[in-house]
Amino acid sequence: MRYGGEGRTRLLLITLIVTALFLITLDLRGVSILNGARQGTQTVLSPFQKAGSTVISPFKNFVSEVTHLGRTRSQLEKLRADNAKLKATLLNRKNADSQLNQLKGILDLAGKAGYKVVNARVISQGSSQSFSQTVTIDSGSNAGLKKNMTVLSEFGIAGVVKDVYPTTALIMLATDPSFKIGVRIAGTQQIGILSGRGSRSGSLQLLDNLTTVKAGDVLLARGSIANRPFVPGVPVGYVTSVDNSAGEIAQSGAVRYYTNFSTLGVLAVVVGGPVNNPGDALIPPKPVPTPIPTVTIYVTPSPSPTK
Repeated sequence: MRYGGEGRTRLLLITLIVTALFLITLDLRGVSILNGARQGTQTVLSPFQKAGSTVISPFKNFVSEVTHLGRTRSQLEKLRADNAKLKATLLNRKNADSQLNQLKGILDLAGKAGYKVVNARVISQGSSQSFSQTVTIDSGSNAGLKKNMTVLSEFGIAGVVKDVYPTTALIMLATDPSFKIGVRIAGTQQIGILSGRGSRSGSLQLLDNLTTVKAGDVLLARGSIANRPFVPGVPVGYVTSVDNSAGEIAQSGAVRYYTNFSTLGVLAVVVGGPVNNPGDALIPPKPVPTPIPTVTIYVTPSPSPTK
């Protein structure tokens, strides 16, 4: 008797069920026959598992790297922001320390001379109306400032008040070509006119053809009537070179200003002159030269050859 397709399928299903129950029963009883089958199956499947692991591993690593990349970028951005904040804090600290040192120098200078001053910060450089060498400070007429008042740096003359507004003032620097100040040579009453020439070096023109000036001579402000525009005794600079050209009515020379105009952060406007002329009391001390280290070389004589 032949079975149809449906009968074969039913017989196969019954056989598989019986076989499965038989194997399960043996496994539960601890029969080791299945261990070999498992090991064989594992041996057959192992290469495929390794291949699958090899294929899938890059994708796992890729997903992991993408996740970590987002975290790393976030951390880098935070580090950059923190670094920028630290740099800004350090720069502000350096600026504050520099301004504090400048203010201390100004107060020492004004206190020694008996000047009454109003301190102010430099808030901008240059004039909006011209190309003259000026700075703007954050004090004005509300603080008692007026035109043609002496302006000091920590080292001496810085300029003169040109224009005044309620809370600000425009300062013409001593480097401006239109700036002029009467000066005298320290230790004498020999006088001259110092003019700015656009740099830290000014031009000196002596008024007396009998006056002798030499490199290294210190110049101080001669002072004006009623202390405006200049109070007496303010250090100005020192002579760096002298021009003794034939035919000149009087000697002339170049002067190096004491003030470093490129680093101005704090200035002071003299609103009250001294009771007494300070004379030569404000002459800056000469810098002590740095000693050049000496090296002593000992020469050891070569031993004479033995015969």
